[in-house]
Amino acid sequence: MNLILWIVIGGILGWLASLVMKTDAQQGLILNVVVGIVGALLGGWLLAPALGTGTINSDDFSLASLGVSFIGALILLAIVNLVRRGRVR
Repeated sequence: MNLILWIVIGGILGWLASLVMKTDAQQGLILNVVVGIVGALLGGWLLAPALGTGTINSDDFSLASLGVSFIGALILLAIVNLVRRGRVR
């Protein structure tokens, strides 16, 4: 059950990040899930130690972990936009 929750929340976070970064029209459902989960990994690697919280990948479903995972997804989309277009957007 935890895996299903992880995928659903990762998809929602990836979708919200794509709306903020204005890449939603280019992404489908699967890519939103991938962005959410990989963004959570990135946020866990970069931000979680500094903030002292976990991410959705570490079975910590708190508001702080959702924020770290969301910011990680934003960072991931910013990096992808920078590489593909030469600007963050």
